[in-house]
Parts: sequence; C-alpha cells; structure tokens
Amino acid sequence: MNMNQETYMRRALDLARLAEGDTSPNPGVGAVLVYRDRIIGEGFHAAYGQPHAEVMALRSVRPEDQDFIPDSTLFVTLEPCCVYGRTPPCTDLIIRERIKKVVISCLDKSPGVNGHGVALLRDHGVEVIEHILQEEGEYQALIRNVFVSEQRPYVILKMAFSKDGFVGRAENQVNLSNPGSWRLVHRLRHRVDAILVGTGTALIDNPQLTNRLFWGNDPIRIIPDFNKKLPSDQAFLHDKGPTWILCHKDPERDPPPSQQVIYKVIPAGTDLPGILTYLAKEGVTSILIEGGPTMILSFLESDCWDEAILSTTDRFLGSGIVGPTGWTCPQDRIRIGTDDFDWFRHPRYLRKCDPTG
Repeated sequence: MNMNQETYMRRALDLARLAEGDTSPNPGVGAVLVYRDRIIGEGFHAAYGQPHAEVMALRSVRPEDQDFIPDSTLFVTLEPCCVYGRTPPCTDLIIRERIKKVVISCLDKSPGVNGHGVALLRDHGVEVIEHILQEEGEYQALIRNVFVSEQRPYVILKMAFSKDGFVGRAENQVNLSNPGSWRLVHRLRHRVDAILVGTGTALIDNPQLTNRLFWGNDPIRIIPDFNKKLPSDQAFLHDKGPTWILCHKDPERDPPPSQQVIYKVIPAGTDLPGILTYLAKEGVTSILIEGGPTMILSFLESDCWDEAILSTTDRFLGSGIVGPTGWTCPQDRIRIGTDDFDWFRHPRYLRKCDPTG
C-alpha cells in the first residue's frame, strides 16, 4: 500500500472527527485534495444541511492552485454521494471539476449510494481506489451506515463499575467516576442523538442527563415509563433539553409536566428491537444507554448493541448491585485518573481479536 495514501486518508479522518456529533443524520466526512504530494485543499462536513466535505475541500483551494485541481487526487473518508438530498451529488462535482483520481476509505450504505457512487465515477473515467484505512473509515461512518442499513439507532452501552464489580446500590446513588471521567461521558452525550435510562436509574439518581461538561447540544433524553413510576419532580422533566417518555397510554389523557416533555406511545408487547425501530423512524440515529444492569442486560440478551464503554474505578463498594460480567478483549483501553475505561465493539465488526491487547 502507498504510505502517502494512508497519510492523506488519516488527515481526512482527522478532519471528519472535527464535526463529531454535529452532522446527524448525516455521517461525519473529511476530504483532502492532493497535487504532487502537496495538500492544496481540505474540508469536512460541518453540520447537516451544510456543504459536504468534497465541496469544502474544493472551495478551500487557493486561486493560484485552481489549475491543479484536475490533476489532483481527492481523498475522501466515505464514498461520494450520487443522489440528491439537501445538497447536490458530490459525484457531479468531481466529474465537473475533471478530477482524475479519487481515493476512499469505505462505502456509504445509504440507499441509492452503496457502491453506485464509485461505479458512476468509474463510468466517467475517474480512477477510484478503495479500502484505504478501511477499518478506521468504517468506524467513522458506522452510526450512519447502521441507521440506513438496519433501520435502527447505533447503540452504545455505558456502565461504571467499582473495583470489586458492583455498579451501585439499590437504596441510594453511588458515585463511581471522577471529574475527568464525567467530562468524557459528557463528550459521549454530545456524540449521540439520544440518551436512555430506565425508571430505576431515574428514581435512584434523579439525573439531569444533559451535556454540561462538553461543548455541543444536549441529547434527547428517553425514559421508558410503561408502568408510570416516575414522579413529576424528576429533574429531567423540568430543566432544559427535550425529553421523551415512552409509554403505552394515550398522551392526551395525561398532559406532560413541561413543554419540553413529549410522550411517545409504544404499543404494548413491543420488544426491544421494535422499540429501536420506532426510535429510528422518529429520527434517532444513535443512542447512549446509561441505564442500570437490568437495562444493559436486556440490550445484551437481545443482541441490540454496537459498542460498549465500561469504566472501573479504584473504589471498592463491598456490596451492592452486581454488574454484567463476561467482558473480554477490549478494543481500546485508557486511564483517566483513578478510572480505567475499556472500549468494546460488537464481534460483528471485528476482523480479529487479540486477548493480550
């Protein structure tokens, strides 16, 4: 493999991450335009409805470099789109600018694209090289690709453990994270469309579930309350940010406690995959599950998860609620102060697994 191709694609991936959490329901995409081993243009898709990465890269080319565009190579983290959405197809732009070579990391699974963008470029004489840093590119586009190909949100599980394997106590809230870890969790909240907790966690912790320690918007707060256990004084029912209460009852008969609270009626008997399908139809592309062990287990047992982030603090509880066990082979591990964070990806996404890390 040409190492320069990896270098420029890695730059494009870094650019794509600059808009993490801001492009939903679109994916984050980065693009780099290279002429004779010199970057003459680069850009990224900053927000939904705004120009795509390819457009921004070409717009950034200085006037004195404009004549080099046709003989340049365009590196894009995701297959260029070939369908009309809120913006014109990027394949049209590439063809119009007479760019002769395009390098991509992975395909866009969106309906109407999914290989058709590559085929269209090749039909117009553009050389297309695929699969450069493919695994990194696929991870970058995973939220979008899961949403459009499986019609469900991308699911991230998050749990905090004590050193002896407990996740809390039934009678009161237990803090199992340090301030540095709180900031990381709030960054995760910025990354997703929605955050979900169960009524048990809501009753014990009375959480705000907002993004207060990282820049960006608050996620939609989703709480299944099918048995009407939530009291009206819960914090998330009255502070800023949208809140969805999943219920079986007609919301018109039970007015919400504040304007930002919306009842979402789920038919009785709907299983967890069905709930996720419903949320996808409501536009939720990704969801962070910060519930207790019962909720986490329900996602694991239903095989409805894509990524898991588990933190373990140095603190011992001695007793309490035991968290799910059996986690092996984390794909990444970091330490923040007294807390260890392990990242797991669903086995369906793994090409290999080295237990030694």
